Amino acid sequence: QVQLVESGGGLVQAGGSLRLSCSASGRTFSNYVMGWFRQGPGKEREFVAYISRGGSSLIYADSVKGRFTISRDNAKNTAYLQMNSLKPEDTTVYYCAASAFLNARKDVNDYQYWGQGTQVTVSS
Repeated sequence: QVQLVESGGGLVQAGGSLRLSCSASGRTFSNYVMGWFRQGPGKEREFVAYISRGGSSLIYADSVKGRFTISRDNAKNTAYLQMNSLKPEDTTVYYCAASAFLNARKDVNDYQYWGQGTQVTVSS
């Protein structure tokens, strides 16, 4: 129904920046809230950021607040995660997700559609 493809991951030094992109296809992109998650060292999937359908509501995990910015361009069917001041602790696989649920926020179970993930590695 909705297909998501992440891009933009890679290797950076601590303090550097990366911009992740999530391209959506299928149904109307603006009907879905979007989230970014990451798979932590303990292999649990961790909430990173949320953006509402129109982009007016944003939620961030405390661990990334002030460093990461989520955004979306509905005309381009794309969501973004701008990551600044990267730390080695940010090293993991990042996933974008889409949900048609009105009350979807931080829970991985709120989201119906997931990308394949993109690796982010931050060296010290």
